Amino acid sequence: MSVKKNIDELNELEYKVMKEQGTEPPFQNEYWDNFEDGIYVDKISGKPLFTSKDKFHSSCGWPSFAKGVSDDITEEFDDSFGMRRTEVRSSDSDSHLGHVFEDGPEELGGLRYCINSAAVTFIPKNELEEKGYKEYVEYFND
Repeated sequence: MSVKKNIDELNELEYKVMKEQGTEPPFQNEYWDNFEDGIYVDKISGKPLFTSKDKFHSSCGWPSFAKGVSDDITEEFDDSFGMRRTEVRSSDSDSHLGHVFEDGPEELGGLRYCINSAAVTFIPKNELEEKGYKEYVEYFND
């Protein structure tokens, strides 16, 4: 089973978030409160972006990570909606993921990558090998 989706396979919300720089509702998205071990991959390219090891409770209503796990994540200045912030994108699929802020836990580096669940697919630790992400199993061998 492939974790990748073609652009024409995205549902309305996924397309709005990833291709129109939209935002899904807080606390009403798939992964905001998921803390199971695993990785989060770009919904279109399947490239790994974040791991649950870097996820933390931020009370913002979206999945929040201290850092990414890949160089596929790019950051761009965003002044939409009269705000000055940094957009986080997946370079491989040229898709909007969310934003990064400097209000994360200091002990984790101080960043908060606030990511839309609609832009990522979660791969649980016990499915990593079968879905082609064997190299990420080691992240969870404490």
